Parts: sequence; C-alpha cells; structure tokens
Amino acid sequence: MTKNARQFAVKEILGRATITNQEDLRLLLRRGGFRVTQATLSRDMKALGVARVVSGGKTVYAIQPAGEIQRLRPIVGAEVLSLEANDSVIIVRTVPGAANTVGEYLDVQHHRGIMGTVAGDNTLLVIPRSGRQVKQVLEFLKHILVEEEQ
Repeated sequence: MTKNARQFAVKEILGRATITNQEDLRLLLRRGGFRVTQATLSRDMKALGVARVVSGGKTVYAIQPAGEIQRLRPIVGAEVLSLEANDSVIIVRTVPGAANTVGEYLDVQHHRGIMGTVAGDNTLLVIPRSGRQVKQVLEFLKHILVEEEQ
C-alpha cells in the first residue's frame, strides 16, 4: 500500500466518521488493510493538514481546508501563464477557465498584503493593500505560483 493510498484512506475515514483520537483512526486504517505506526500516522495527518477541532461539543480530528489547498500548489502553478504589475495592481494570466481556481488558492493564503482578488475566465486581478506593497505581493506570487516547490 502506497503513502498516497494510505493518506487517501485517512481522508476518507475522517470524512465519514467522528474520530476523537489517533488510536481509533489507526485501528480503522488497520481494518482497511493499512498497518501504520503512530509516528507514521502523525506524519500523514500533518501532511494532510489534519487538526483537532470542536464539533458538536466534542473535540474531533478534521482536515483543514488550508491543508487541502496546499496540495493543489503544483496544479495551480501549472495553470499560471504570466504575472505582470503596474504601480497599483497585479495581473495573473492563466489557462482558459483557471483564473477562479488560482484566485481561490490565493485567497486562502490570507496574505496580509493582498486586499482581494477578482477573477475572470483566464485573467486574475490581484489587488494589493497599497501601491507600496505591489513589489512584495508580486514576489510572493512568483514564489507560490511560479517557482518550484521547496
């Protein structure tokens, strides 16, 4: 069983069951044919962005949206064709139909220098909080959208 298959199983379990501790999750994975140690499970949960949240008065494990979004980075980066800026805004050109996805990816980053985004079909307008922040935001965008993953 591969790491991707195991992590998919973790997501599937968390999507359908209320899990309050790692041991319960480990046992459910074992029933599904995945024998994992607590250390491996902890690493998988961290990679998936799993966190403890309060739901219905209980503390349970859940995948946080940011964890899922980070896994989209290579896909989102492949959709970006170019970046250009003037003194007040940044334009991100994408493949047709991808501007909204790239915009959502940027929005969940919660970068302090970005006031908002407006997406068309293949063009995304990124609005920095001030004209002084255009260069800083452009460098951030280059880092997360264009440059290779670290």
